[in-house]
Amino acid sequence: MSVMKKRSYRHLTAFILLVLARQDMHGGAIHTTLCQTLPNFKTDTGAVYRCLQELENSGAVKSAWDTSESGPARKKYHITSLGWDELDEWEKDIKYRLDNLNYFLITYKEIARERRDGG
Repeated sequence: MSVMKKRSYRHLTAFILLVLARQDMHGGAIHTTLCQTLPNFKTDTGAVYRCLQELENSGAVKSAWDTSESGPARKKYHITSLGWDELDEWEKDIKYRLDNLNYFLITYKEIARERRDGG
């Protein structure tokens, strides 16, 4: 897997948990929601379902078959208390990363300006 491809999956778990924190959904709806709400989301549905399987195996989400709508039954996922704990940890991790990324952007801007000004 390429470095760019790995990066696109880095926070998928966090975003799936965030979606499920708002509303129980089936995998396809989760993928659609991520495509509609994240500006640069390019992950395929297979990755979403693999991540959901890992989350279910770890106890962060649970699923049940939904037969309330016409058509085939769909596996609907909901976040558990363990999932909420994991979401809390993701928030801490993302804040930490944002601090480092903001430092990078500020420092890069200063260096680029110095370079542009001949310094």
